[in-house]
Amino acid sequence: MESFTTAAAVRHAARSGELTGPTPGLAMGYVQANLVILPKDDAFDFLLFCQRNPRPCPLLDVTEVGSPEPRTIAPGADIRTDLPAYRVFRDGQLVDEPTNLLGLWRDDLVGFLIGCSFTFENALLAADLPVRHIEECRNVPMYRTNIACKPAGRFHGPMVVSMRPMTPSQTVRATTICSRFPRAHGAPIHFGNPESIGIPRIDQPDFGDSVQIRPDEIPVFWACGVTPQAVIMEAKLPFVMTHKPGHMFLTDLRDHELENL
Repeated sequence: MESFTTAAAVRHAARSGELTGPTPGLAMGYVQANLVILPKDDAFDFLLFCQRNPRPCPLLDVTEVGSPEPRTIAPGADIRTDLPAYRVFRDGQLVDEPTNLLGLWRDDLVGFLIGCSFTFENALLAADLPVRHIEECRNVPMYRTNIACKPAGRFHGPMVVSMRPMTPSQTVRATTICSRFPRAHGAPIHFGNPESIGIPRIDQPDFGDSVQIRPDEIPVFWACGVTPQAVIMEAKLPFVMTHKPGHMFLTDLRDHELENL
């Protein structure tokens, strides 16, 4: 892990097969991104969905049709190979989790790179705020909620949230810090009782790993870029590819640049 200090190093390790695990805590200071790849016939509706739901789906880059290169945020990179793990959906069903997409790529595909909450974790750590999944070397816990996204064409479904436990006073400080990063989901959308947003068991996340919540802490929830995967399942699109939750694309953007986008 010590060698993964730059985004380029993380991408190279993923491309070579050296890195196949989650990316929180890697290349701190570089912006991480969620990934959605779908045919151009569905691209406009998905773009509209992102514009209508900027908290879970803040767009960082969109590739040209048929091109795997995210030229704005990582020139020379390849979204087919430069993530540790992917997911493949057919008719809304998860059918595979490959480590590259070379054999599945088509000339009609468009890639969407969406902001990720891993980006603001460097700022939280710098402020001595806890990031429990990094402390425990686990993937961040993520949950489907009862919060409905605004629909666009075929795209509709629930918002997914990520969770980090904190004390109430830490939550106030984290809200101030994360508000500086609207392109990385911004401030928390909820804290406290998880059942009020449709999460029955906080110890059983829908994606990622469970983490310890200490007696003086409350769960704090942020909008999450895994939301499109829940929406894809609802829409039952014939063919979509995404990142595997927690296994992100590392961009060449630095955290401070994201604040000004």
